[in-house]
Amino acid sequence: MERMGTETAFEAAARARALEATGREVIHLEIGEPDFDTPRNVSEAAARALLDDGATHYTAATGIQPLRDAIVADVRRWKGITTTPEQVVVTPGAKPIMFYAMLALISDGDEVIYPNPGFPIYESMARYVGGTPVAAPLREANDFRMDVDEVAGLITDRTKLIVINSPHNPTGSILTGSDIRRLAELAVEHDLVVLADEIYGRLQYSGEPLSIATLPGMAERTITLDGFSKTFAMTGWRLGYGVVPEWLAPAFSRLVINSVSCTNAFAQAGAVEALTGPQDDAQAMREEFIARRQLMVDGLNAIPGVSCVMPHGAFYTFPNMTSFGRTSAEVADHLLYDAGVCGLAGTSFGRHGEGYLRFSYANSRSNLSLALERVAESLAKLERTGELVGAAH
Repeated sequence: MERMGTETAFEAAARARALEATGREVIHLEIGEPDFDTPRNVSEAAARALLDDGATHYTAATGIQPLRDAIVADVRRWKGITTTPEQVVVTPGAKPIMFYAMLALISDGDEVIYPNPGFPIYESMARYVGGTPVAAPLREANDFRMDVDEVAGLITDRTKLIVINSPHNPTGSILTGSDIRRLAELAVEHDLVVLADEIYGRLQYSGEPLSIATLPGMAERTITLDGFSKTFAMTGWRLGYGVVPEWLAPAFSRLVINSVSCTNAFAQAGAVEALTGPQDDAQAMREEFIARRQLMVDGLNAIPGVSCVMPHGAFYTFPNMTSFGRTSAEVADHLLYDAGVCGLAGTSFGRHGEGYLRFSYANSRSNLSLALERVAESLAKLERTGELVGAAH
């Protein structure tokens, strides 16, 4: 258990709720969760399955056949991936796909290359199963993309897995087509498996998305991770999936059976509707995120001492706060307790996130505008007085 990390967004949210309990108003920009309701047609489909169709029993370990069929059609349409229902594994949320990949592939001392800053569960799970997480630093000078030459230099004879995430959490960066092709060449050359986290794939706002599994030699060495939380505002439904190589599918099935048995039956019926029904609500959410992205980037760059590159996907900004001469954690705490704005320290996503904060723009434009005003006032006060406000206040 000492090897296992955590996801600090939930810890920050708990501190924010404790502050709210004292009567303070807090604007929540810490959790990566769409603020929209699930599209009604999706909820209605799940309700029908629950109330009328008897979807209250165990399902096949890897998911109901209609959902796996729908995923096969969806990944062909959106990602260009050709696969079969037997290679689809449906799970309660997408995190189990990360966990199962590590459990199935990583032995003691095996190395896992992962983006840093990055989703903290990559490092946590690699370490938990006895592997050695190897950070591939993401730098603002490179638009927070993986440096493929640097990744090549990190590969050793113990490397087994490379994790990529595009669009990326927490920076909103995307890998270019050239980046992805060169990473594929490295994977083939060194006989590595790639875990491609594409949970934000439908929320890429620039460039042409490219799934690494579609490239030569990659279908048999790529685990493609996706789910329903971000695209369809279904975080509480806990629905994710992996498209796994044929040779890995039996291992993933066994891991499902040993851990969760199967995924909620009527929630899976809703997921079928999400993929096969009208896409108007998902598109409307995407367009609103684009508008909010501009509002946040413009607002952050207007604050003296703050700079923020334009994210190309997901729903996060990753502003540079180094000019204030404080750690990311100190600035994040100051903004929570002084301004009532809850963001996350960049170090929540690894040591290479020092100097940055992550703000989610999965909140209303009015709240985002108010948060920007509060952040500007609070940072100006910090510059003027040099006094940090923390939990004691």
